[in-house]
Amino acid sequence: MKEAQTSSGQSAKLATETLDASVWKIVVVAMLGALLAQLDATIVNVSLSSLAADLHAPLATIQWVTSGYLLALTLALPLNGWLIERIGAKALYLWCFSVFTISSALCGLAWSANSLIGFRLLQGASGGLLAPMAQMMTKRAAGHHFTRIAGYAALPVMLGPVLGPVIAGAILHYGSWRWLFLVNFPVGVLAFVLAVRFLPNDGEEYTARKLDWTGLLLLSPGLALVLFGPDHIARPVGVMATVAGALLLLAFLWVEKRKGDDALIDLRLFRRRAFFSASVTQFLWNGVMFAGQMLVPLFLIQACGQSPAMMGWMLAPLGLGMMITTPLLGFLTGRFDERPVAIAGAFFSLVSTLALVWQATHGLDEVVLAAILFVRGMGMGAVGLPVVSLAYASIEKNALPMATTTLNIVQRIGGPTLTTLCALSLSWALQGHVSHFGLDAWAEAFLGLAVLHAFMALATVTLPHAREA
Repeated sequence: MKEAQTSSGQSAKLATETLDASVWKIVVVAMLGALLAQLDATIVNVSLSSLAADLHAPLATIQWVTSGYLLALTLALPLNGWLIERIGAKALYLWCFSVFTISSALCGLAWSANSLIGFRLLQGASGGLLAPMAQMMTKRAAGHHFTRIAGYAALPVMLGPVLGPVIAGAILHYGSWRWLFLVNFPVGVLAFVLAVRFLPNDGEEYTARKLDWTGLLLLSPGLALVLFGPDHIARPVGVMATVAGALLLLAFLWVEKRKGDDALIDLRLFRRRAFFSASVTQFLWNGVMFAGQMLVPLFLIQACGQSPAMMGWMLAPLGLGMMITTPLLGFLTGRFDERPVAIAGAFFSLVSTLALVWQATHGLDEVVLAAILFVRGMGMGAVGLPVVSLAYASIEKNALPMATTTLNIVQRIGGPTLTTLCALSLSWALQGHVSHFGLDAWAEAFLGLAVLHAFMALATVTLPHAREA
């Protein structure tokens, strides 16, 4: 009891301390990087139906505009720690902003589905490093105030799920899909200028390690094959890709376990209960978020006949729910601890996803859908940051770059993995698959998403309390 009171008192003290202005400047720059990646992902996710029609590509192909981006993002993550040690976080951040902005323009000039997917791979490779660096810089600048500061800093980032569907709907209604990517240009330029101005020079602060080429050459193609294989599982090439990818990943784990400090990913981090549970939760959290952002827009357009512009406004409650929850995370975790906040968020997101099954079977009710998405947004917003905070609480400061890279790799794999799984399942259902539950294709797809949410809820239960991390 005394320990709990002490912990509560420390949380209250941290919540009232005044932070230096330089911390907020760094957080603003980090926030813009995360906003750039989030806005782009959200805009494209809600536009897959229009892209498929305009580029004359099937859903199974066009969903790689999203999954390919997430895959490239994931494959770039192992290089994060090594590149920071080689050139410094500021220089790497500037390179990422530059390449991301240029590749966005190339996406806008794409002439086919394959060319668009190719340019999205380049965009994902550069954007993949923005989010973990933003997270690391916020943690370094804020210290023990991470949950509080990250909660406030994430508020503008939450504008992505709110503004993304609205912007995408307006662009598709009044103009060409090419502007979906060109809107990144002004944000990228602003972020670059602020990064030059406010980020501290840190090139001399790190000792460069040798890059684990063996681990990289096993992990990258292994992930690519595992994500490619299920999408083509009906053909021999899909089966071979899945098996080959699984073997490469097993070889990667075997090699990395023996490399110790020289490993691309320090597998010893997973021996810590807090880090292991947080990693599993983050994998599922990222996966159900992106899978939901794919399924709901497709449902509104293809099954309900909504226009892209109307669909954008109908998705706004999802982002509003996240925006309301995120700034309160500092207070909620200080009052109740990170674990119960994450568990409650996972429960609410599960219940609201089950409600989507009801919507798919009983017909669209716009008021009910708005309430469902709002609750789902609140639940999802309550899971992410508390779980990351618990993971970092178990890590020493000198291990933070490796922990950040490792956690983000696991998290980002969830997006393309579960999005591809849900897209493949929906594609099969729409081609005439009969549900064993007597549900139509869309209700079955949402039920599958709810099952994944249930796994996430179970993962949050395994999280330790903050004082045990």
